[in-house]
Amino acid sequence: MKEAFLLSCSFKFSTVNFNKFMGIFNFFSKDKKESLDQGLAKTKESFFSKITKAIVGKSTVDAEILDNLEEVLISSDVGVHTTLKIIERIEARVARDKYVSTAELQNILKAEVSNLLTENNTLEVADFSAPLKSKPYVIMVVGVNGVGKTTTIGKLAYQFKKSGKRVLLGAADTFRAAAVDQIEIWSKRTEVDLIQQGMGADPASVAYDALSAGVSREADVVIIDTAGRLHNKINLMNELTKIKKVMQKVVPDAPHEILLVLDASTGQNAIEQCRQFTAATEVNALALTKLDGTAKGGVAIGISDEFKIPVKYIGIGEKMEDLQVFNKTAFVESLFSST
Repeated sequence: MKEAFLLSCSFKFSTVNFNKFMGIFNFFSKDKKESLDQGLAKTKESFFSKITKAIVGKSTVDAEILDNLEEVLISSDVGVHTTLKIIERIEARVARDKYVSTAELQNILKAEVSNLLTENNTLEVADFSAPLKSKPYVIMVVGVNGVGKTTTIGKLAYQFKKSGKRVLLGAADTFRAAAVDQIEIWSKRTEVDLIQQGMGADPASVAYDALSAGVSREADVVIIDTAGRLHNKINLMNELTKIKKVMQKVVPDAPHEILLVLDASTGQNAIEQCRQFTAATEVNALALTKLDGTAKGGVAIGISDEFKIPVKYIGIGEKMEDLQVFNKTAFVESLFSST
């Protein structure tokens, strides 16, 4: 009887854990996987071409191979800091195992990249349909002009609405007439409400109105656009701090997410922008856009590692569905899958 009870408990525990484990992948549909594979195609092609050249004529991993691999990672925009960390870990593996074939190198590299993303990308994998921690859940979006900030906001609005959530946008980037016009276009396209005061209005005032409307209309998500200029850090910090303080008069713990949008195709420039914005405000999530148009997808690894800020969203195409919640497991599997 006792054995049967223990066996039952063991089975239930195993089933729960298995289902929990499989839940990580359930939302990552075949269509999403295919989109991710297509979006990373240029990065994969460039990455594996460079690795093949780095190990040609060699059967075992030696100092020369590691030097070549270091060059491959840096030229793939993984970043110097992260590259050196990866190389050190592979060196330790080679020293421990004594003999490591070049055929094993890809799997070792894959494991180390996966480890880094797991260490630094600690957000739980969740789809847009996942329950939010607050209502309204307030996302303040920052980033320079031209990185796809407004497009990302529009795609976020679409994805959240598609998942059944009520979404409201706030046009607090009031320094550029085009910014207000663009977010208005996305508002109409996605059929979500927009709060705006027009060009030249006080951004904090727009944010206040947006959150007030979000509360009164029982919105699930309020997304606030902010000025897309990277100027004097002190001015940037003061402006964003003011917006946050005003929002907190309506929702005390807002914003719940400060999302920095970066253009992956700019490679190391994206890392520098991340450095500037994290010095100016408390960024706690990243969105990497335009991964489909670049061979510099390695920047996702470097940024995640160097700044210890999780990549939450990736843009892998022009369609509204092509903004995905970043699944680090799927990303690594796609990056290292055969081309």
